[in-house]
Amino acid sequence: MATYRYPHARDHEPLVLLVPGNPVTEGHWMNRWLAWSEHCRVIELGLWDEPHRNTWVNKLNLAIRRADRPVVVVTDDIAALVLAWWVEFEAISQESPVLGALIVNPPNVDLPGADERLARFGAVPRQELPFTSFLVSDLEGSVAHQRALMRLAHDWGSCPVCDDTHGDWSAGWMLLQSVFDLRPAGPLTRLRIPDGPSGLHQALRQWVL
Repeated sequence: MATYRYPHARDHEPLVLLVPGNPVTEGHWMNRWLAWSEHCRVIELGLWDEPHRNTWVNKLNLAIRRADRPVVVVTDDIAALVLAWWVEFEAISQESPVLGALIVNPPNVDLPGADERLARFGAVPRQELPFTSFLVSDLEGSVAHQRALMRLAHDWGSCPVCDDTHGDWSAGWMLLQSVFDLRPAGPLTRLRIPDGPSGLHQALRQWVL
């Protein structure tokens, strides 16, 4: 098991590692988040059309090691599998350098033919992630896709959230800030997300009020 040490980690804002599964377009919410905070960093995985699992996992591992402070990982699309395999390969325990993860719109791993890139990752690790995580699915997803993501969330021990992730996705940014305590001061606040498509917005509204 890898050992991670962060001297004076409590004195520093956690680093938010944004891990896209595709090239980030100008209007993508990751670009907006990058502009909103100096504590965000994008990991360019490359090999977008023909991803190499171990290469992608190594890039994530290197970024976490170089952070020299705790991190929050935010994945989009197929990059969710990189995080799962990183946990598998590194045998991450409760002393994980990752404070938590926001896993956005992962692919339907129960339907490999839906994305040819899935074959390059092998059977997806399904063990519970050793840190707080939210699995977010977009409102436009099919019923079959939503059910597959619910099963994945259950296996990973992630809190399932359904939300509109288009545009700036400011609701996701608020969730990230509050749950993982990314503000300079204040106690850790954990949101209870109600069921239903508007659950995230309800929880955020209750937290703000």
